[in-house]
Amino acid sequence: MKLRTILLVLSLLAFLSASLGGYLYYSALREADKKRADRRVVTRVELIRKNLSARLSQNIRPVRALSRMNELLGMLVRPGPEALDQANAVLDLFKESMDADVCYLINHRGVTVASSNRNAPDSFIGKNYAFRPYFQMAMHSAPSTYLALGVTSRKRGAYFSFPIFESGEDTPIGLAVIKSSIDQIEMEMGFSDNETVLVADPHGIIFISNRKDWLFRSIQPLSAEQRAKIARSRQFGGGPWEWAGLRFSDSASANDDSGNQYVVHQAEIDNYPGWRLIHLQNKGTAAGQFMSDPLLKMIGPIVLTLCFLVGFFVMMLYRKASRELYQRRMAEKALRESETRYRSLYHHTPAMLHSIDPEGRLLSVSDYWVEIMGYERHEAIGRKLTDFFTEDSRRFAQDKVFPAFFQTGFCKEVPYRFVKKNGDIVDVLLSAITDRDAAGSIVRTLAVSIDVTERKKAEEALRKAKETLSRYSKDLEGQVRKRTQEISSILRYTPAVVYIKDRRGRYSLVNSRFVELFHLSGQDVMGRTDEELLPASVAGQFQKNDRQVLEEGRSLQVQEQIVQEDGVHTYLSVKFPIYDENGAPIGVCGIATDVTAVKKAQDQLRRLSAGIMASQEKERTAIARELHDELGQVLTALRMDSVWMRKHLKEADPEGAQRALTMCDLIDKTIEEVRGIAIRLRPGVLDTLGLVDALDWYAGDFERRTEISCTFEPIDVPAVTDSLATAAYRIAQEALTNVARHAGASRVHLSLAAENGKLLLSVADDGGGFDTAVLNETEALGVAGMRERASLVGGSIEVASRIGVGTRVEFRVPLKGHLP
Repeated sequence: MKLRTILLVLSLLAFLSASLGGYLYYSALREADKKRADRRVVTRVELIRKNLSARLSQNIRPVRALSRMNELLGMLVRPGPEALDQANAVLDLFKESMDADVCYLINHRGVTVASSNRNAPDSFIGKNYAFRPYFQMAMHSAPSTYLALGVTSRKRGAYFSFPIFESGEDTPIGLAVIKSSIDQIEMEMGFSDNETVLVADPHGIIFISNRKDWLFRSIQPLSAEQRAKIARSRQFGGGPWEWAGLRFSDSASANDDSGNQYVVHQAEIDNYPGWRLIHLQNKGTAAGQFMSDPLLKMIGPIVLTLCFLVGFFVMMLYRKASRELYQRRMAEKALRESETRYRSLYHHTPAMLHSIDPEGRLLSVSDYWVEIMGYERHEAIGRKLTDFFTEDSRRFAQDKVFPAFFQTGFCKEVPYRFVKKNGDIVDVLLSAITDRDAAGSIVRTLAVSIDVTERKKAEEALRKAKETLSRYSKDLEGQVRKRTQEISSILRYTPAVVYIKDRRGRYSLVNSRFVELFHLSGQDVMGRTDEELLPASVAGQFQKNDRQVLEEGRSLQVQEQIVQEDGVHTYLSVKFPIYDENGAPIGVCGIATDVTAVKKAQDQLRRLSAGIMASQEKERTAIARELHDELGQVLTALRMDSVWMRKHLKEADPEGAQRALTMCDLIDKTIEEVRGIAIRLRPGVLDTLGLVDALDWYAGDFERRTEISCTFEPIDVPAVTDSLATAAYRIAQEALTNVARHAGASRVHLSLAAENGKLLLSVADDGGGFDTAVLNETEALGVAGMRERASLVGGSIEVASRIGVGTRVEFRVPLKGHLP
């Protein structure tokens, strides 16, 4: 009884183990099949994407070839019946050859001038497609691909355009277009009934699908703004682009209004940025083959309960089987990935790869090898590798390298020289290994050739550059030493005060004159500020001017007062910012020159000049008075005598009387000239009526004498002192004299105004103008005298001129101190 029990228990355990093992094995197979199904779907999606991308891009190269046909260029350059026939013949040929929907030619205005559907009811001839993006991109010299609903044919199409250029020109004169039928592409794709394939644009409009009821509907609801944008593009007709009812719970699943649930896979379409391929598979269909067995459903709870009893034994076997299956799948996956990676590396590595057989004949070459050498692959395969060597490299390979290589099975960085198809020479370093069979015989080799042509050129250029750099460095070092000595000598012996500060006002460099002036040592100055080193009055000046330089970012020229042992000295300081490599100001450099003696000399010269000009005015006044009183009276008496002579000679000597009359006229003119000279020397109106009336009189006199239109405009001018009135009058007189002599003007405007506490005198003409740089160099045209007069009364002169525009002279002087 005990043995039976034991056998029964063992039988039950065996049964339970077998049942549980079968259940687990079935579950594992079910899961593996599900994963394989998922992989098949992914592979299917990738296959659809590649096929669809290829079909939607199949006419990129043909349209390029079409754009280069001379018949199309002739139709755009020299349109006519003959050119049109030739262009139509080419378009018809391309349409039949490429099995395209339509091939047509558009000029630079967007109008179709030739088309393969010229005789169809929906002919494109004469239609303007300038609004299409493929036209706009092509007219900017860029080829284009475009998917849209035809505005003329109302048929879906893939458009391929390429610009057409005249010889030697870079601006397109038109474009060639090939339109492929989307209906034809859908038929050729052969979508299955248990899948839904959608192709949507960036806005989500479905353009290609095996569900016709979803065409031109949107994947997601569209806003009014999006609908308006799509309508303006005219890419998908007039709308209304209703929502297809798809709801995406995440990127991998969705459901529609009918309650169908889908597994979603998405992929990008090549050459159509933003366009997506969306693959929908019904979850019920995907899982249909995995419906659970009713028996398994019934005994599931029992099996789950008993699995705890026999789990240990079965788990060991199951884990082992799973591990083996997993290892096998991983090995298969690694093998496929390795093969794919090997092929990708072989063809896309930027190095020349090739394989040869034991006879030295090429078995395969990489894409890069073909690109560099210029041969087609079929031209190289089967030929001996040495056929592509130079004569020296061929002998070197056959005599030395090949015998050793086929014996050892390895060579590294052997220098060869290849001859390209066009005759150019390529320098390479070749490394290779052999691939042997089970018997140890060489089957093939794998070689890598590195193009070192440019490297050799670069090495030679680098050698020459190093030599040049070495010579330049030595020369530069000599120049630096020389400049350093010169700068050190300048800083040491210059009478000017030189210093450099950082942004916080701390000294980083001072010259010997600075140390001598302020009785400091160089070590005491470094890293300290003006407040720590200098008297408060001097430090305040320095800090104020330094801040202005840093804030404005430009140089500044100021006068600074420094108290020395013999009194206050005036220094002319030039301060400017110092910048780092990023252009940010990091400090201030100042150069101060003692101009005390110069200032004193200038003051003396100014006083002397003022005395001279005052004497000139007195002398002019005296001369004017003498001309008016003395010479005027003499001329008046002489005229009276001439009149008396004319009356007495009128009867006795008519000729003498006529001469007397002539003398009267001459004397009248002389009196006018004398009066004018006297007034110009010192107009009495300036002394009696003031500056405004004097300038008004002079403007009228100037216009009368020169026949140049002269206007005078006074604005709120107060009474001023005689010195300022005289200076302003003389400056205006000199400026108008320059206009008459040099400007060649037809009009001149004289204005006098008081504004912001200053008196402004302006003389502007419309003459030929001149170069102000020449004026600054020579101080010609009497400007030096005007500047001197302005300086004596505390004012300034500004001259602005442009050649062909005219000249403006402005005199500005503060009214403070010049009001009576």
